[in-house]
Amino acid sequence: MEQQQATAPPSEPPGPLDVEVAEAALAEHYPHLVRLGYVVLPPDLGRTRRVLTAHALAQRALPRGATPVAEPVAARSAALPGQRGARETAGGYAPLRLRVLRAALEAARPRRRWELPPRAALPPLLPQVWGLRLAPRSDGAAALALEQTLASLSGPGRAAFALRDLDGLDGPALRRVLAEAGVADADAAVAEADGVPQVDGADGPRLDSPEFDPCALRARPTDLARRRQHGRAALAAAAALAVCAVLLGLPGDGWGPDGAAAPSYARNPAADAALDPDRLTRAKPDAWRTASRPDFATWPARGDRLGDRELLRRALAVWARPGGSVRVSATPGTLPGPPAGPPQLLFAGTVDQAAVVLFHDGLRVVRYAEARSGDGGGALLDLGRTDAADQASATALVVGRVDGNVRYLTAPWVRSVAVRNLLAPRDDARPVTRGADGVTGPVRSPAEARECTSWPALHLGPHLATDLGELVPARLTYGPPSTTDTTGASGTDATGAEALRSLARTACHLPALRGAGVRSVNAWQFASQPLPEAAGGAAWVCVRAETWRGAGARTLAQLQLPARRPDAPGTAAARAEDSAACGPRAPHVLSGVLWKSPAGQWYVLAAGDSEVTSITLSGEMTGSTPGNLLALPTKPGARPDLSATLADGERLATLR
Repeated sequence: MEQQQATAPPSEPPGPLDVEVAEAALAEHYPHLVRLGYVVLPPDLGRTRRVLTAHALAQRALPRGATPVAEPVAARSAALPGQRGARETAGGYAPLRLRVLRAALEAARPRRRWELPPRAALPPLLPQVWGLRLAPRSDGAAALALEQTLASLSGPGRAAFALRDLDGLDGPALRRVLAEAGVADADAAVAEADGVPQVDGADGPRLDSPEFDPCALRARPTDLARRRQHGRAALAAAAALAVCAVLLGLPGDGWGPDGAAAPSYARNPAADAALDPDRLTRAKPDAWRTASRPDFATWPARGDRLGDRELLRRALAVWARPGGSVRVSATPGTLPGPPAGPPQLLFAGTVDQAAVVLFHDGLRVVRYAEARSGDGGGALLDLGRTDAADQASATALVVGRVDGNVRYLTAPWVRSVAVRNLLAPRDDARPVTRGADGVTGPVRSPAEARECTSWPALHLGPHLATDLGELVPARLTYGPPSTTDTTGASGTDATGAEALRSLARTACHLPALRGAGVRSVNAWQFASQPLPEAAGGAAWVCVRAETWRGAGARTLAQLQLPARRPDAPGTAAARAEDSAACGPRAPHVLSGVLWKSPAGQWYVLAAGDSEVTSITLSGEMTGSTPGNLLALPTKPGARPDLSATLADGERLATLR
């Protein structure tokens, strides 16, 4: 009859486990639940940690509220085989046992190297014992032998052995409890437990003996010398944290919240002076008229929020200590960090939906932007290098970017602003409106365009500039490197008809210069070559981008073949970086390409500047020609080597 009741299915689903019933069951059967968890936990945890973890598992088995618990079938049966069946019928015990078993088996489950350990495998937060090692008694060789035997079993095998030895479960009831605890193969676990011989009576230890009681423990001290070392280290760390907390909590002299800035870690008079809004320097309104070299240092402070001390303080604090919510960008070669002294204020005002501040410290221009409301959230911080700026390169600064449009703050000496499309050289430039503070209306930015369908450039007085995604627009010039304007830059302003025609076929190569810290781009036609088979004439153009940092200049040689459209991009013949070619220090250039005529014949075309007296081919094919032009028939895929001789006898290598 008992066997039929043990295997019969439940007649109705169980209800929620009452907390008071579970608490009473835990108090009554606490030593037994702890012993069960101690036996099932993996032996490699160590005896002290197994003891503490077993207590933690038993204490965490108590539900927090009335929780629907799938009561084990063994608990719902009227009786179970075995001598300890009375505990099975006690209200609340079986659900608690099931929770302890599940947690202990999860801790004993083998894991791959990348898997995180479960909560039960981690050291428990509570209970904790400091300075003592706790372990059950281990008296006699028989207890040690059983301990070693259990260590050789798997987690499900130890669970089956513990349920059989401690709770008297056997047969179908044992398999049901194991399955409910999450054991995938209960039969294998029972078979593994059956391989351990049971000892009856007083012939040997059982799991209910004192040797396996985690509630009857012996205590021994840990390593006393190591404890003292760790104690001294902990005391020193606590003292250091206390000092840091005091330093971070020191009140300032009228300093408010720093918005998106990170917490300051040190204070000194020099740093405070550099970040004090009241010590910002401002140029006189007409300083640019009398300066020997007008540049950013002569710009007057402009904007409608020059008196907003809180905005200026936040901008200076974020510049010095940008926090995690600040998006920081800097052109290559621009040093980060706060200013060495009080910087110059160029602008503070509202642009579109943002509050913007522009600073200048002699070497850099810094743009700070936050939400117009100044809610202290995220912010933008852009840094650009501007050392050795002059009147032609300090004509404008980017003050705002929204939806592919850009607004500029223009220099006080710029009388007019207009925008033209470089890809349409015959079209006239369109005027751009400016406010009283010198901020222009929105202009489409080519730096953010995905396709080269137009390329807006700004006429800033007599100068032409374009946006390449940085704070300072790059100046565009045209002419041989030996030709300089009054500022010493290569070429002259690219505003003439010839310059605009050349730039129309060069503009679509400019995206390669975005974010490179470019100060100016100079283009010049170094040769004009009649094409073989009377296919027309081609122009050889060299484009050189100079950077603010001096190093990192980029050079492009292109062949502009006859085309129906004035904006057809030229063919890139060679590119070079960190090369002096095509610049003031080395104004000579040699380049070549393979060209296929309309009739299908391939040619090697090469050209050098006017100082080249002869061009020589070597390698896969040989040949030479006097002068600075070469056109020889060849085969497809040929890779000849080019070299040239200058008028002074010096050899010139091809651009690469």
